[in-house]
Parts: sequence; structure tokens; C-alpha cells
Amino acid sequence: MKTTLFALAAVIGFAGMAAADPIEGRWRTAPDDNGNTGIINVVQCGSNFCGTLTEAFDGSGATMASENVGRQIIWDTAPRGGGEYRGRLYSPDRDSTYNSRLYLNGDTMSVCGRLLGIERCSGDWTRVN
Repeated sequence: MKTTLFALAAVIGFAGMAAADPIEGRWRTAPDDNGNTGIINVVQCGSNFCGTLTEAFDGSGATMASENVGRQIIWDTAPRGGGEYRGRLYSPDRDSTYNSRLYLNGDTMSVCGRLLGIERCSGDWTRVN
């Protein structure tokens, strides 16, 4: 009986370790200053998370060419608890890098960046299946 309980506890423990972090996945950005959006693929990078722009769309939703496709948009991003993540963020429309605060709530992520003491929230990203 003890062996069975120990084995069950080990399986549950290992299953939890193998589960993906909620931030991992594909996210559609909020429209930028130009009305463009993109798909950011967030994956684990070492002990943190990073996200790369994989697709870009113009204001009408049509796929567009962008020199930023393939560029890392978020990096050095780590969970802080309660759905909050902090790291670094690149904003292509402003050609600027920010300290980021990402707030995850289900399939929505609020994205904020801070530069020179000024925080700018760029809206909500939504999870893409």
C-alpha cells in the first residue's frame, strides 16, 4: 500500500513538473501605434521565457512583410506569482526596449513596459490556438 501511494505521488509530482507554464504559447498582440498586430510565440528559454514575432499583420488583418518577423520581442521574462511576469520587451513601432510587466489572466495578457520611469501599457494580447 505504501509503495502504491509513493508511486502515485511521484507520478503526480512529475506530471506537474512537465506541465507547460501558462505564459507559453502563441499570443496575438494588441494593435500598435500603426494599427499592426503580430503573433508572438512564447517558449521557455533556460530558466526564463522569451517570445519571438512569427507573423505580422496590417490594420486590415492581412499578412504583411516585416523585418521584425523572427525577432525576439520578449526575453529574460520570469514569473513573479499571481499571473505576473517581469522581463524585457522590444516595441517595433517605437524601436525601443522596455522593462516589461506582463499580467496573465486566462487567455489574456496585459502588456506594460517601463522606460526612464514612464510606464506604457500597450493593451491586451490574446492567446491563439
